[in-house]
Amino acid sequence: LPIISHYTAYKPRPFTREERDKVTILYGGLTWKHERLMQGALHNLKYNAEPLPNIAREDLDAGKELIDVGACCPTIFTTGSLVNFLKKEVKEHGKDEVNSKYVFLTAGACGPCRFGQYHEGYAMALDGLGLRDFRLFLLAQDELDQGPGNGGGLDINMPLSLGLIWSILCGDLVTDLEYMTRPYEVNPRQTELVLRECVEQMYDVFLRRPDHGQKYGTLAWHLLSSYFTRALRDVRKKWDDIEVDHLRVKAKVKITGEFWLQTHEGEGNYNIKRWLEQEESEV
Repeated sequence: LPIISHYTAYKPRPFTREERDKVTILYGGLTWKHERLMQGALHNLKYNAEPLPNIAREDLDAGKELIDVGACCPTIFTTGSLVNFLKKEVKEHGKDEVNSKYVFLTAGACGPCRFGQYHEGYAMALDGLGLRDFRLFLLAQDELDQGPGNGGGLDINMPLSLGLIWSILCGDLVTDLEYMTRPYEVNPRQTELVLRECVEQMYDVFLRRPDHGQKYGTLAWHLLSSYFTRALRDVRKKWDDIEVDHLRVKAKVKITGEFWLQTHEGEGNYNIKRWLEQEESEV
């Protein structure tokens, strides 16, 4: 008789508080600027955190191979990025060490839309790699204060959630300055140098973010404090030192469509932003 294997939802092994100092949280899918600021927010809370390598063309192939055919383009690329990173680590250190050394934190939600199914795609890829014991955790957009569940090693609370949200918002602002400036810079690569300096400065701002409790105190502080606006004003001053020529005629281009492909920088959207700038455009 055939053996019937019923579907079981992925449930990660516990990540305990005692493991926290030995385990690295992986995350990715955004630009290197956003990920560096997120790293500051995570380091502030005493987590070991490491962004995945920037998306590459081979990540598309790895993602298509291991997740379902209905997955959207961002999921394919980001899943492939995780897959290729884990493949390399398994080859060097073995499955047991990879399962114990890393966990992956990703965003998601409930419901039938594809965003609500991202974690299932990751779980399918882990099955394909033979890494069912690898731990995957979901930062749900509708639960900013999930608490220290499943062992307590990862406490998805208000300081963590708000730190990540604010780091993305600040990353957006720094990115806006980058794209407003680079097409008009007089000295090539000066924008890039200032950008990297500003990202490191903002990383330090998130690293030194003060503790205001676990719930309403930290929420009120993030909403009312001038801590981040003061830091961003200091960052803004650095851009005034870049010599620009705004008499250059540039086409202003807005990239529309799928949101990840709009915001991504790299091979995931064929480096379209840099190409547009080379074609005399401001993105």
